[in-house]
Amino acid sequence: MLQGKNILITAGPTREAIDPVRYISNHSSGKMGYAISDVCLQQGANVTLVSGPVCISLSHENLTLVQVQSANEMYLACCRYFEEADIVVFAAAVADYRPAIIAQQKIKKSDEEFFIRMVKNIDIAYEFGQIKQPHQLSVGFALETNNELQHAVGKLEKKNFDMVVLNSMNDAQAGFGFDTNKISIIRKDQTRVEFDLKPKSEVAIDIVNESARLYQAKANFVRSLV
Repeated sequence: MLQGKNILITAGPTREAIDPVRYISNHSSGKMGYAISDVCLQQGANVTLVSGPVCISLSHENLTLVQVQSANEMYLACCRYFEEADIVVFAAAVADYRPAIIAQQKIKKSDEEFFIRMVKNIDIAYEFGQIKQPHQLSVGFALETNNELQHAVGKLEKKNFDMVVLNSMNDAQAGFGFDTNKISIIRKDQTRVEFDLKPKSEVAIDIVNESARLYQAKANFVRSLV
């Protein structure tokens, strides 16, 4: 179903520099985004993977890998490929904030306390949600620690996603760093499908299959309006 389709996927963490040797980041391994990319490639899609720094690799003749560090770099990379994408999967764990000032030299230890003023990063998924075209399908992720469903539905609406993949930090063996994951998929109409704990390679198949099904339904609807 994805043969010849253009898929844009973000994966991994971002790193927001404090000084030349330090940064702020998170525990994302990129495993989920890379697994989704692999499944899309197996189904014949052309995949552009915009990846933060990870310790995994993926190669394929139909893969374009763009490696970035910061949230701003990830946004600019996505800008180059978003317009031609049929499906966009926002699987990266993008830092919400960055230091307001990046020190040009290594900050030396001195006082007992050290404060960093933070400013908001651009919300990549939100920005592209504002310009998404009727034929495009966007998939978001919500990794939550509390009020999971409420927060996931909020992201679905705010960022104009067609579906959100929800997983909870309260589920054992799921989330950052694990080779397994336990997800729920929430669609635009807020119907929900829950899945058991599975290896991320199998979770990726569930996500891609649901994305492909929704994309086909959307494409059929758009054609009916012509």
